[in-house]
Amino acid sequence: MENRTEEEVSIIKVSSLTCIDLDNSDLHQSAVLLKQACLDSGFFYVINHGISEELKEEAFEQSKKFFALPLEEKMKVLRNEKYRGYAPFHDSLLDPKNQVRGDYKEGFTIGFEGGKDSPHGDKPFHSPNIWPNSDVLPGWRETMEKYYQEALRICKSIARIMALALDLDVDYFNTPEMLGNPIADMVLFHYEGKSDPSKGIYACGAHSDFGMMSLLATDGVMGLQICKDKDVKPQKWEYIPSIKGAYIVNLGDLLERWSNGYFKSTLHRVLGNGQDRYSIPFFLKPSHDCIIECLPTCQSENNLPKYPAIKCSTYISQRYKAAHAHLKQT
Repeated sequence: MENRTEEEVSIIKVSSLTCIDLDNSDLHQSAVLLKQACLDSGFFYVINHGISEELKEEAFEQSKKFFALPLEEKMKVLRNEKYRGYAPFHDSLLDPKNQVRGDYKEGFTIGFEGGKDSPHGDKPFHSPNIWPNSDVLPGWRETMEKYYQEALRICKSIARIMALALDLDVDYFNTPEMLGNPIADMVLFHYEGKSDPSKGIYACGAHSDFGMMSLLATDGVMGLQICKDKDVKPQKWEYIPSIKGAYIVNLGDLLERWSNGYFKSTLHRVLGNGQDRYSIPFFLKPSHDCIIECLPTCQSENNLPKYPAIKCSTYISQRYKAAHAHLKQT
C-alpha cells in the first residue's frame, strides 16, 4: 500500500449533478446539458426514464432476499468463468495500490443470455445466466429479467443523446456492431462494514468503469464518491447523493477512448459507514467485436487519436483479469 500521508484525501462536499429528462422531446437541448455534465464530472442523473418505482423496489427486495441466504446456498451459484453468478466478499480488488484486501462487498451478476444455439453463445461475455433455485427464491428470476430489459432500454435511450452530444447522428451507436448485441451486465451489490481509507479498507476501491456507461440505482444509503480530477494531490472526493425517482449515470473507459479523452471516465469509490448498503448498477458495453477507435468528430489534424484501436472484448477481458488478479496470488 502506498504511503498515505496525503489522504487525507479530503471529502469536500456533496456534489451537485445535472439532471437529464429522458421525456424531453427536444433531444438537442438534452444533448447540450449532457455534454456539459460529461465535461464537468462524467456523472449525471436521468429522470422520467419509465422504470416504475414498484419494479425498482421489487428488484431491491429480491436482491436483499438473495444476500440474506446462508453462504452455503449462495455458493451454489458461484461466479463462473464468464463472470455470471455470485461473487463473495473481497472477490474484486480495484485499487491495489491503496487497498489491503478486496472490496467489502458481495455481488451477483446477470448478463446477456446467449445459449449454445445463439449466434453469440460462444463469445467470452455471452452465456446462459446462473439462477438461484426458484423454490428458494420464487419470482426472483422473473423480476431480475424484467428489470434488466428496462435498464437496457434506458441506456440505449441515453446513447442516442450521447451521440448528439458528440456531434454524431442520433442513431450512431444503434448498430449491430455497436449496441446491437451489447455486453450488458447487471450486478446486484451488497456492501457492509465501515471503511477506513487510512488503513486501506474500502467498501469498493477507487476505479473507473470499464465500459461505455453505467446506470446506477441505490437504496439511498450514502457511500458513493467521485474524484473529478484524479491527478490533483491530495485527491478531492465528493459524495453523490441518491435522488428519489432518478438514476445516476456515469461514463466508462470505452467512451473516453471513443471521444479521444474529450469525455472523461471519472474515478469513483464507495465508503461504508457501518450500514448495510445495496445497489444495482447496469454496465453497458458495445458488442464483443466492436472496434473502439477515435470517433470521426473527436479528431482533427491538430487533435490526433490518443488511444490505439482495440476490440471491445479484448479491453474488457484485460480489465476483468486485473480486478481479479489477487485471487490467483492467494
